[in-house]
Parts: sequence; C-alpha cells; structure tokens
Amino acid sequence: MKSVTVSIDVPQTPKHVYDFLNVMAHHERFTNHYLTGWRYSGPSRGIGSCATVTAMLGGTKTDVTIEVVKADPLRRIVERNVSAAGRRLTYGTYTIEPLRTGGSQVSFTYAWARAPLADRLLTPVVRATMRRANRTVMRRLATELARHVSTALPDPDAG
Repeated sequence: MKSVTVSIDVPQTPKHVYDFLNVMAHHERFTNHYLTGWRYSGPSRGIGSCATVTAMLGGTKTDVTIEVVKADPLRRIVERNVSAAGRRLTYGTYTIEPLRTGGSQVSFTYAWARAPLADRLLTPVVRATMRRANRTVMRRLATELARHVSTALPDPDAG
C-alpha cells in the first residue's frame, strides 16, 4: 500500500518540536481522539520508548504497539506500529524541517510494511481514513505544541 503523508507549519523551532515529539507520553495529547487507553513501557523518550494503545478508527477497534525505533535528533523520529495480531506492520515517521521564515514544517508519513487482506482490499478507504485522522493529528499537534512551549517558557514579566 502506498504511504500517506500529512504536514503542518508551526511557529516553534525544530528543537522545540523534536523535544516535544521525543516524549512518548506527549503523543497521547494530540492523538487521543482515536488512540485511547495509553499504556507505556521502556524509557519515557527516545529509541525504545513504547506505548500500547487501542485504536478506534473506521468502525474498527484494535490494539497497537507503538515503539520508537529510529531518531535523528532535531530532524526525524520513526515509530514501528504492530497491530491486528501482528498482521499489520506500519511505520510512522515524523520529519521536522526548519522554515525560512522561522518555525518548522512537521510532516507525518504513515507507511505500511505489511497489511491484512481486508486493508489491501479496501486500500482507497483505508488510506483516506488514515489521511483524515492524521490531518486532525497535525492540527492537534500544533495546538499542543503552542500550549507546551508557552508553559515551558519563562514569564518575561516575572521577577
């Protein structure tokens, strides 16, 4: 199946974006509209950080194990997703590029390495569903980045 990519421009620097995305628990904040029941294992950030979630999308419900398998600091994070009792193997890749005008472009690519027969038979529907869900993810990510950065920065009027 052909991969699906969605992108959004945000005012935060690549460092801020990467530092936020590098923490597995932060993903719950912008994906909990269809990924629920987050259970974490491994380190809290970086390669080896892992979560098992319940995905409810397109009228189906399945457990998914998400594990960070590659990281290129400030530029890219790759997650391996296993679901459908191991019949579905996908990779989610966040790519962060600096914008000339400041801020960052954040892209998320969802790529299938192995898909159950039902997914393959319904490829156009599956891809459209993932594209729609991940567009929402990107909008919610932008909102959460703004909240996170605004709470992380010192108050210029304090002190």
